[in-house]
Amino acid sequence: MRTSICFTLPALVLTLSAQEAPVPVTPDQQKAVVEALARELKARYVFPEVAEKTGTALKARLAKGAYLGATSAQAFAEALGKDLRDLGQDGHFRVRFDPAFQPMGDDDDRPPTREEVAQMRLASQRRAFGIAKVEQLQGNVGYLDVRGFGPTEFVGPALSSALQILSGTEALILDLRQNGGGEPESVAYLVSHFFEEGDSRHLNSIYNRPKNTTRQYWTSPTVAPRYTKPVYVLTSARTFSGGEECAYDFQTQKRATLVGETTGGGANPGGAVLLAHGFFAFIPTGRAINPVTNTNWEHVGVKPDVAAPAAEALKVAHVAILRAMLDTEKDPGARKRMEATLARVEKGEPEPPRYTR
Repeated sequence: MRTSICFTLPALVLTLSAQEAPVPVTPDQQKAVVEALARELKARYVFPEVAEKTGTALKARLAKGAYLGATSAQAFAEALGKDLRDLGQDGHFRVRFDPAFQPMGDDDDRPPTREEVAQMRLASQRRAFGIAKVEQLQGNVGYLDVRGFGPTEFVGPALSSALQILSGTEALILDLRQNGGGEPESVAYLVSHFFEEGDSRHLNSIYNRPKNTTRQYWTSPTVAPRYTKPVYVLTSARTFSGGEECAYDFQTQKRATLVGETTGGGANPGGAVLLAHGFFAFIPTGRAINPVTNTNWEHVGVKPDVAAPAAEALKVAHVAILRAMLDTEKDPGARKRMEATLARVEKGEPEPPRYTR
């Protein structure tokens, strides 16, 4: 049940609740944390040469007193994490303080305990399994807003149910504008719904440096329903990590039109590791390898097919779908109704409610 690698840090995010009071941190503790971080980078980070340089630079900053002003554990974690991201040039890097946190490392093959399973299930439920909205838009256009990809065991049935609700729509808009990532297995699970049964696709591969292995992610032959009508995917600068992989999969497989902004540019998945004195870090241990491009979206992001401000992307996609439908509609009555719908959408007007006969 334990996933081998994660495109982001959903469990880590759970630790971000504010502490009741600042916890002091001493210079000796800071030194122990930085030294532990440098060791973990050298042992785990997917690019060894970057790990060596980054660890050395962090220790040099510590020696120059860069963190003396960060007298609380929270402030120190924030400052160290920022330096880690800036020096390592990897948006996945994070440093957090939580003495109670026990990370599930990507090299930890033990089965999860019942308590851990219950916690993961509860976390998925509280996030509505990553699904923020399922809606039938004007003109019978489906809309699915997915904010994250939790463990497939928990979110898979919800994703399938959402697509079952939208299965009768004429086209579908998948909104990833606020998607921060998650499990690559769940990304593959969602994308699998958008190909015909029997159409097997290699979507992505992830190389893991500590294990020196590469895992492939393919479409699943067992998911249902299958949605084979037009698909539009919305992106923003906030779309990150697994959210970007989802958009990139759709784009490289030529299965959807991407609308919006270039994404954040994070393609190196990993896991959280303990450091010292209650601190831990998220360190990318792998890199994505797309089977079509043989590369990924690290630093460059996923570029949309139709560029639009994120706030306008939904309207742009909706209008494009309605215009395409209008071009093929022959029935005069249906055309008239569709023209009225298109005019409302272009003006940003909702469909008027009908409360009387």
